[in-house]
This record gives sequence, C-alpha cells and structure tokens, in this order.
Amino acid sequence: MAAKISGDDDAPIAEINIVPFVDIILVVLIIFMVTTPFIVKPSININLPKAASGSDTAPSQLNIAIGANGETLLNGKPTNDEALSAFAKTSLAENPQVQAIISADKDVAHGRVISIIDIVKSAGISKFAISIDKK
Repeated sequence: MAAKISGDDDAPIAEINIVPFVDIILVVLIIFMVTTPFIVKPSININLPKAASGSDTAPSQLNIAIGANGETLLNGKPTNDEALSAFAKTSLAENPQVQAIISADKDVAHGRVISIIDIVKSAGISKFAISIDKK
C-alpha cells in the first residue's frame, strides 16, 4: 500500500511499492522473448534432408555447414577448403577425439558433400556425422 487511510498524515510512507518494478521487469522479459529468435537465428538457412533413422550426436568444435548455393561455413563463419583443412588439423592436434558435424542443404550436389568429407578425412579426422531432420 502506498498510503493508509487514517488521520495520522505526519508519518512517512515506510513501505516500498513493488508493483511498478514488477511491471518493468515483465516488459523487459517480453522484449527478450521477442528478440531472442532474431539473435539466435543462424547465419545461413539450411534445409536438412529428412530421415526416419538417426541418432543424436554430441556437440563438436568442428561444425561445417554447406548452403544450397555451395557456400561453406565453419562454425558459422564463411570459409574456403584450405582454411577448413587447416582448422581441422589444428582441432585434431588439440583433441584427438574430435568429431566433425556436417550440415548440408538437401539441394547441395552430392559431389560437394563428398569433397568436404574428403577434406575432413584428409586432415586426419576419422569421426564425422551428417546432420538430418527427423521425419
């Protein structure tokens, strides 16, 4: 309560009104909820192929995405084949159990995916996974 109804008007208000604070916090929460999908949205849209079988994989330090136009991204940043090979070699040196996760758009040419797999395996990484969407 902000004020009491009584004849004693000389006493100061000693209670904190928390309602405006809660209102502000709820508005900030709504703003965060609305803006989060725009912040977290990946930098490239990939339509993964659908498959009925498949299992979950552990997160990896070597995430490779191939867009429909053939653009290659390494951990969300554009890259070329030489830089991908160099990063794969350094990742293998840091962690011998590193696994590459390859996410290729369903419209990417099969040869491009095989080329990426070849680059990863040539760098010495023997474990890789191909991302899919479950049916």
